[in-house]
Amino acid sequence: MRIPLVLAAVCLATLSGWGHAEDTAIVPKDSKLEQLWNEGEFTEGAARGPDGAIYFSDIPMEVVGKVYKFDPKIGKTTVYSSDSQKSNGLVFDRKGRLLAACGANHGARAICEITPKGEVKPLVQKFEDKLFNAPNDIDVHPRGWVYMTDPFYVGPEPLELDHMSVFLWKPEDGSVTRVTTDITKPNGVAVSPDGKTLYVAETNNGKPLLGNSVYAAWRMTLNAFPIMDDGTLGQRRIVVDFGKDAGIDGMCLDAAGRIYAAIRNEKRFGIAVIDPASGKELAFIPTPDLPTNCCFGSGDDRQTLYVTVGKGLYRIRLGADGL
Repeated sequence: MRIPLVLAAVCLATLSGWGHAEDTAIVPKDSKLEQLWNEGEFTEGAARGPDGAIYFSDIPMEVVGKVYKFDPKIGKTTVYSSDSQKSNGLVFDRKGRLLAACGANHGARAICEITPKGEVKPLVQKFEDKLFNAPNDIDVHPRGWVYMTDPFYVGPEPLELDHMSVFLWKPEDGSVTRVTTDITKPNGVAVSPDGKTLYVAETNNGKPLLGNSVYAAWRMTLNAFPIMDDGTLGQRRIVVDFGKDAGIDGMCLDAAGRIYAAIRNEKRFGIAVIDPASGKELAFIPTPDLPTNCCFGSGDDRQTLYVTVGKGLYRIRLGADGL
């Protein structure tokens, strides 16, 4: 699909600074990536809990998914939920509940709560009386709103929706709103520290395209949307256009608003630190396998970035405070 000239200018501006800088103030030269656990199949959705622990999903293809809990105080990883209904992205809401984007491939296909007993409770499963495709990632706005991406990558389930979208769920009234039609296949999602911007990764691997989609396959972009007073989104701004060779999975932000994005380009994979205004890469953290998501710790651990990579969980000490 041809890109309008104005949009093309935005894309070129972001690509001009991509992949060159290395800010040692963000990633100190002596910082090393440390493996904490490596017994999963496909780890995802790192999230910091109110207790300071790090929670993350494991999403096997053939068996049930699980949620694990890593306690940085004792360095131990334990099972939090033995059947997470194929949870992917995780986040804690303002009430301290663990919310999960539970996907397809025999999962719940819903935004769920995972209780301290490991039980999975679907909270919202449908848009306009049709089941979600495969909820992928999730984040919570300061006002308690929940944003969720709903692509489809794998699973035998028939799909009821004819689009892959970003949804807004307001727990206070139960409403579910489709907030953008601009993203062909949304993946990672994150709310800015001030609650004014929603960042969405477009990770379109080409299959499937639902309904009568006219979008080209292999669109790989990082996008910013202004968040309106009612939670809906304004006009999209492309922060980075990665072309066909790279794409973002999950992401998180630091207290300064910089984006830490899991880059799954097989030629150069790791966590890229991105300036949201210019799209410039500020630093890069190589990982031993393809990364999926990341989060910061809390308290004395707030400068530690936790990353789900391949089959495991890793961490690295940075020079930046987490959000």
